[in-house]
Amino acid sequence: MLLYNVTVGVDKSAEHEWLHWMKTEHILDVLNTGMFIEAKIYKILHQGEEETVSYSIQYFAETLSHVEQYLEKFAPALREEVSKRFEGKQVAFRTLLEEV
Repeated sequence: MLLYNVTVGVDKSAEHEWLHWMKTEHILDVLNTGMFIEAKIYKILHQGEEETVSYSIQYFAETLSHVEQYLEKFAPALREEVSKRFEGKQVAFRTLLEEV
């Protein structure tokens, strides 16, 4: 099992809109590619007063081939959609992990 993790920092001013969109549209779009079998979203808990709120979106895949296909065929358009919708209001970095 592989975990494709997307950690996102979202401006507090856009948090509610972003979270609603992620839960009702974007995560479903990613799952509908057929490359992942499950997704979870977690809020990262912070200490202090920061301008952003961070979330971890976790997508689970059965094979590396599924992740590679997602990254090649589907990710560019989906990332572009996020960038246009939340331009300047979110930053993401991605990590691929393998269950051992």
